[in-house]
Amino acid sequence: MSLHHPQGELPPKLVEHSRSLRRNLTLAERKLWRLLRDRRLIKAKFRRQHVTGNYILDFFCSEADLAVEVDGGQHAQPEQAEYDRRRDEFLRGQGITVLRFWCNDVLANIDAVLAEIAKYLE
Repeated sequence: MSLHHPQGELPPKLVEHSRSLRRNLTLAERKLWRLLRDRRLIKAKFRRQHVTGNYILDFFCSEADLAVEVDGGQHAQPEQAEYDRRRDEFLRGQGITVLRFWCNDVLANIDAVLAEIAKYLE
């Protein structure tokens, strides 16, 4: 089961950062969000920039305990890759599966990205 915070218990800075990220989605995140929102993919409800623990997930489906991350080039850097590894380990400990996609894949091959997400949800 996922770690959820009652809204009043979230650190205020984390909440504000999450809101800021929602207002400023990357081009790839916007493209994917248009196709995930309003239960458009297999009737699964996704939230964007969802806080879990001390982390903000790009997209989260609580019904499936699924996080979908859209990674830019900085995620290939050793320090960021190590951070992502620790983050994913924490999320797995909460029962959350993480699917990661490169921004370029979302922008150039959205059908394959959606198919992989749908495969997990089914």
